[in-house]
Amino acid sequence: MSLLIIEAFYGGSHKQLVDLLQEELEDCVLYTLPAKKWHWRARTSALYFSQNIPSSERYRILFASSVLNLTELAALRPDLGKLKKILYFHENQLVYPVKKCQERDFQYGYNQILSCLVADVVVFNSIFNMESFLTSIGKFMKLIPDHRPKDLESIIRPKCQVIYFPIRFPDVSRFMPKHKTIHLQKILGLKGSGGTAPSAALPFQHEQKGSENLLKNFNSESGPCNVAQQENPGSSLTQESALRTCNSSDNSSSHLKENKQNTTFHPCDILGGTDDPQRPLHIVWPHRWEHDKDPESFFKVLMHLKDLGLNFHVSVLGETFTDVPDVFSESKKALGSSVIHWGYLPSKDDYFQVLCMADVVISTAKHEFFGVAMLEAVYCGCYPLCPKDLVYPEIFPAEYLYSTPEQLSKRLQNFCKRPDIIRKHLYKGETTPFSWAALHGKFRSLLTTEPREDL
Repeated sequence: MSLLIIEAFYGGSHKQLVDLLQEELEDCVLYTLPAKKWHWRARTSALYFSQNIPSSERYRILFASSVLNLTELAALRPDLGKLKKILYFHENQLVYPVKKCQERDFQYGYNQILSCLVADVVVFNSIFNMESFLTSIGKFMKLIPDHRPKDLESIIRPKCQVIYFPIRFPDVSRFMPKHKTIHLQKILGLKGSGGTAPSAALPFQHEQKGSENLLKNFNSESGPCNVAQQENPGSSLTQESALRTCNSSDNSSSHLKENKQNTTFHPCDILGGTDDPQRPLHIVWPHRWEHDKDPESFFKVLMHLKDLGLNFHVSVLGETFTDVPDVFSESKKALGSSVIHWGYLPSKDDYFQVLCMADVVISTAKHEFFGVAMLEAVYCGCYPLCPKDLVYPEIFPAEYLYSTPEQLSKRLQNFCKRPDIIRKHLYKGETTPFSWAALHGKFRSLLTTEPREDL
């Protein structure tokens, strides 16, 4: 166990990363705290870990996310302070959106700056994350009334590098509807996709001619995005018919799964009528149920589509934590029969099955430093629509970015009118650079290097 991994917030992408590292890398040990009460984890986890991580002469490298106050841990445990210390930023608190500037707690950002000063290597999951953090240090430190530290950016920057979050893309071929098999062939034809390729050849082929020209008419608007600061029944006939067939041939009660929101998920709910080209557009929103993902804007756009009499289906996925915004329960009721699935899916198979059956994946985030869920959905053949801001221009080609909620609404209106065009579209970007297959060499090199001689 020469590699010591510490995760103070063991949930979401934080959990996904350290689980992957522990599984793929040899000779490592993982210590965690549950993903609850984030603010308390940031404040107090260093003391907890200092008392609960046993001493060992075998430790050589310490890897932790920036939730941990690395400065406190190094001071409390000098034996750990001597290790090569690697700090990984999933997000940074210097530009984390808050509703009002006075609500920003100075201590969280300050702790991250101190941790960078103590760390030997600082790794960010995107260029946007790194640059937004480093270039905000000077302005952030001006909040100190007097005797301000100087030149912190120039001290920290040489330690910094970007290694994208590594996604281990699974084999989703068994979930893919026929119209997405061209997309799947493209993914599996690229080296290092990070997934497990099925051994059999894909059984379906579809003509793509003409679809790209029609799609161009949908993608006419772009521009910079303004970011706020934080903290119909008849359209379902084909699907309902397919559901009746599915339910009659299977004991549906044995497959029901209950999730945290007490909603029911059944595979037939999304499989019915999958390859009917005229079935309603299926929109998926797979994000945390928190204000920084701006669910209010998303549901406002959906309600506008409904007011226009446009048919669509929607699946709202993602984890929930202590406080769930009221807009979720209100919107579920208002959307009625348009809802296919509502709530967190703890089963990865169920989650990827929903993504494979969806047509469009939406982000309305006011805060995003990478966006695992968006890339997972694109890998599953969804057409992405993201703000032209934050990390998204770094990851997605321009045609998938929108500048205003009005642009998002307009594009979804067009998609609702011609969902068959979206289903023929082949994603023009890449998911491979964000796969574990592409990035494992960088992580292995980072996490197997011996500590500096002067330590």
